This record gives sequence, structure tokens and C-alpha cells, in this order.
Amino acid sequence: MAKDIVPIELGLPEGDVTTLWAPSWREDNDDWEAFLGLDEDLYAFDSTAELLALVRSGAEQDLQDHPSWEQFANSDVLDFRAADENCYDLVGVLELLGDDPTESSVDEIDQSFAIARSIGEVCELVTVTKFFNGNPILASVTHGMDEFYGREGLKLWKSIRKTVAKGWDDVLDAIQEVITAPALDKGEVDQARRDLEAAEAALPEEEPEAEETVRTGYPEGSIWEKVGIDPIQIVFGDQEFLSLRCYLGDRPVFLGDGDQVYVFTSSRGLGRYLADNDDDTLSRVATYEQIKIAATDGSLDVQATDDNVYVLAGLDRDIEIGPSMVDPGQLGLAVELITDMANYVGDAELEASVTGRGSSLRRYMHYVLNPDDATLLEPTAPYDDEASEWRDLVDDVEQLVTTPDMA
Repeated sequence: MAKDIVPIELGLPEGDVTTLWAPSWREDNDDWEAFLGLDEDLYAFDSTAELLALVRSGAEQDLQDHPSWEQFANSDVLDFRAADENCYDLVGVLELLGDDPTESSVDEIDQSFAIARSIGEVCELVTVTKFFNGNPILASVTHGMDEFYGREGLKLWKSIRKTVAKGWDDVLDAIQEVITAPALDKGEVDQARRDLEAAEAALPEEEPEAEETVRTGYPEGSIWEKVGIDPIQIVFGDQEFLSLRCYLGDRPVFLGDGDQVYVFTSSRGLGRYLADNDDDTLSRVATYEQIKIAATDGSLDVQATDDNVYVLAGLDRDIEIGPSMVDPGQLGLAVELITDMANYVGDAELEASVTGRGSSLRRYMHYVLNPDDATLLEPTAPYDDEASEWRDLVDDVEQLVTTPDMA
């Protein structure tokens, strides 16, 4: 990959977007910096697939003049994903400033300031450049945590917080206003998404050692302990389901067809299916045959341990009341399930809905799941939007489960 063109993710008021950044290059004795865009518009997209489709389309845009553009445009499709270190949660800056500084928070704020300032300069956003040029105190974060120890350091930190509180919303609004997503051919976006999913699926994996697949919580010598495959229980508002899942390396594999997870309302129904059918994914695991044999001879006991019971029901009501009402354990397990299912079906947007940055629900969940992190600000009421977003998320998850036809 051409390292001088970098995919980045920006956390903005209207959600996370991905774009391209050319940090700096020298040409004809001049220094240049650019973002993906055209004239006064900065192109940014909700997904990597859309970004890839735009690049493949050959549509006119300013980065085509970059000396490494052709090399970058022909990079591996996975190189179009923004790495973690190139994700900038601009919306979260005020939240980070809300408590005492830490090495990580100072570094993250410094990076957010730097990318915002670059966007302001490249896109000629007067509001942004005026904010940074008129407040030299903001440059203190470039020196790291050393600036913020002791009484004087905390005083400096509070001064930065006050400065940002007065002008940061205007900076975000100015950046949001130049963001645009040009029209793309749906077929090209779908193809880009399929190519990304195929490339991710083709990444080399190491088969786990036998001891790595052993699960705790089952009776010693039970079949589940031997095969490293877990029964799981999923509880929605009006229904409870059973299914199976294992991990190959870090990759979750469910009983299913790769597009949906196969679920059953009873252990008997699941056992009948296992005895008479093979699915498209889990049946490829070497130890699956042992499960099938036990299901056939009637010895299979399908029960999920507590750490494999995922209760999505009722969380929306708790979220709506407030963070203190939300059980971090229940929410953590729900996030684990959603992340695993999104990874299994290749839905990057669903995975980002619980692991990404920017939205009020994600900040709410991050606060609940990290009670010892003193740098996080408690979300403010009302919580209607967060609860509504969670309900929509659960609806999306329900679309990913189905009861298959029996042979």
C-alpha cells in the first residue's frame, strides 16, 4: 500500500465516516496536503465499500493528482480500511476533556486537533483555522502528558477544556458542512462489499490447538468440553432460541449458512436438525461429527452455560431509564453476541454500531461497560434516542437468525 495516502475514519455529529488523507508530500518545491474530494467538497462515506467503489469508478477528484495515486488505487481491497490508529473521534474530544488527563486521552486529543486543523487548512474553513490560530494554548497537547502533571498542569487542562467548550461545536459544524458523499452505482458498491468480505474471509488463519478450544463451565469430560463448540441461548423480547457457536482462532463460526444463524426453540429441535442435516459453516469444523453422532444416538444434552446466554430483551427499557439501571454484564454479553454475528455474516456496519465511535448509543455503552474509566463523562438525560437506537439494533440482529427447514 502507498503509505502516503491513508484511509481514515472521522467521528462527526452525524455519525462515523471514512475518507482518504494524503498527510503531506513535496512536489515542484512545494509542500502539499490533501483529502479525498473535489473543489470545496470533502468526500466521505458511511462504509469502506462505498469508498472503494468511488476509487474504482475513476470519478474525478483531487487526489488523482497525487504522485502515488495509481499505486494506492490498485492496492489490496483490505488496505482501504481505516486502521485503529487512523480513527479520529472528533465528537468525543469534549468528553475526553471532561475529566483529569491521562496519557491516552492527551494523545487522542492531540491527534483529533491535528486532523481537524488539517481539514480546516485544506478545505479553507475559516471557522476552523481561526479556532486553532486564535487559541495557541491548544498546542500544549502536542507535548504529551508531561504538560499536565501537578497543580499547574491541571490548571492548563481546565483552560483547554474551557476553550474547546466555547468553540469546538462550531469546528465540528464547519467540517460537517463540507462533507458530501457523491452518488455511486449500487451495483459497484455491492461488488466492492462482496470483494471486501471475500478478502476478509480469505485471511490466513491458524487452526487453534485443542486446548485453545476447550470451554469452561461444562462437566468434566462432557462432549462440549471435548469438541470446543458451545451451545448458546439468545433471548429476544418474545422468543428464546438455541444455537451453536465456536471460534477458529478469533473468528466466530455459528451453526448457519454464512448469511444467517440457524436457531431453534428447543434442544430437541436443535438435536433433530444436527442428527439429520449439515449446515454450510459449522459442519466444516473437524469436531462437528462428534456432535452429530451424539445427536443421532440421543445422548446430546444441549444446555447453554451462563456466559453463553445472551439476553437482549429489556435492555431498551433499562437504557431509557439511565446508565445506573443497565447491567454491565448483560450489556457486555449482548455486545459480544452482536459483534460475533456481524463478523460471521460479514456485516461491517452492524459491527461498527457497537464497536465504533461517534453515536450517542456507542458513547452510552462505552460509559456503562467501563465503570472504572474516570475520563468518561456520564451521558445526560433524556435517553430516548439511545433506547430507540438500541431497539433498531436488536431488530437488525433478529433479521440474522432463522429456523432452517428440516431434512
